[in-house]
Amino acid sequence: MKAILFVGHGSKDPEGNEEVRQFINEMKPLLDERLLVETCFLEFERPTVNEGLETCVRKGVTEVYIIPMMLLPAGHSKIHIPACIDEAKEKFPNIRFIYGRPIGIHEAALEICLDRLVERGVDIKNADPEMGIILLGRGGSDPDANSDLYKIARLLRERLKNIPIVEPAFMGVTTPLADEAVRRSVLIGAKKIVILPYFLFTGILIKRMENMLHHFKEQYPTCDFNLAHYFGFHEKLKTIFLDRVKEALDGEVKMNCDTCQYRLGVMEHIGHHHHGHYHHHSHHPNDRCVHHDSHEHHHCHVYDHHSGHIYQSTR
Repeated sequence: MKAILFVGHGSKDPEGNEEVRQFINEMKPLLDERLLVETCFLEFERPTVNEGLETCVRKGVTEVYIIPMMLLPAGHSKIHIPACIDEAKEKFPNIRFIYGRPIGIHEAALEICLDRLVERGVDIKNADPEMGIILLGRGGSDPDANSDLYKIARLLRERLKNIPIVEPAFMGVTTPLADEAVRRSVLIGAKKIVILPYFLFTGILIKRMENMLHHFKEQYPTCDFNLAHYFGFHEKLKTIFLDRVKEALDGEVKMNCDTCQYRLGVMEHIGHHHHGHYHHHSHHPNDRCVHHDSHEHHHCHVYDHHSGHIYQSTR
């Protein structure tokens, strides 16, 4: 028997975790009824990834296909989930574990973005020189994931040829932040701005965006602001995950970090750091990461194999 294990990010907001569960319940009728379908979470919620993997094994499967419900490939999908899979492989050597890939840059994701803009009254076909779109992502320490958001913003810009301003921005960790993108858009001439969240489900950050919107309206009273809906239960999101399941089942996953030499170098150092604990770790993925614990600080030395630089952060 085969199992599909969906891995949600997990949120401190119970509503976001419930949306993940509800979405997967809506996916189940679209999947082969012979497949066992389970749900787990990377952090803040249970079952954890380790618990999800063990549940699949306990129910008698011989193959587990792990599908990360992540928008962009970053630390969670490159390091933390594969670390859990490595442990499961050692613990259950007779079970086959196959790792899928996150959404990445997918045509249907762009179509969801366009639909969400139309829902907010954006005319995507006719010219509007006063309109600006801010594609707002989570943001992280992985340059590859951050640059993917820029690529997605550019692909959107190609679709929205009649809208002069399409700006990428982030909620945190990296720049530009949302307020910087709004300020730049206003200076360029935007009178109407729609913030488009590049997020799968609701959570703390989505609700923070709602408060952010009120702040922008006060700061720029002559500008009209709207917040588009996140991906949520859009039918095309189901299409995306069906694609990811199918390519995993067919052995056609085009990219994952399961055998990445740089990830393997990290494993001995991160050890038991991320076993579904209910706290958040910030890592520099793609890299070799060495943690040193002191009495008061956590130092992380990171070798970035792309740039050759060594970074040190204290958390």
